[in-house]
Amino acid sequence: EDDVFLGPSCVLTNVTNPRSQVSRKSLYEETRIRRGATVGANATIVCGVTIGRYAFVAAGALVARDLPDYAFVMGMPARVHGWMSRHGHRLVDPDSDRTFTCPESGFRYQECNEVLRCLDLDEEEPLPEHLAVGSQTYDQFKNEAP
Repeated sequence: EDDVFLGPSCVLTNVTNPRSQVSRKSLYEETRIRRGATVGANATIVCGVTIGRYAFVAAGALVARDLPDYAFVMGMPARVHGWMSRHGHRLVDPDSDRTFTCPESGFRYQECNEVLRCLDLDEEEPLPEHLAVGSQTYDQFKNEAP
């Protein structure tokens, strides 16, 4: 889908059981990477999975299962280690209602039953113009964190 980032040397497979002597070109399996997702360098995405909107796959991860929207995954196999905002920031320290706030956009996200949703902007809506261009590096945001 739109606004997907694929890092250097990431790999997407196309057949679950490849064999050089058996042509399975008509059996390619669909892999779906939803709007705004990021796939890091050298990550491998096994065919047939769906990577949720704005999910973040760490470099070198092996994704063999569907990922929910906003999931932050890493490892082999990839496992969910938290949530990421639309701006690519780890969402930490939720309030008592399981609501997180992105340090860059100020958008609020709420977790319920292992599903995260943005409370301030529909997942299919584009970012407002004033939030569509970054003004600080990721390290600057990390250094400003309390």
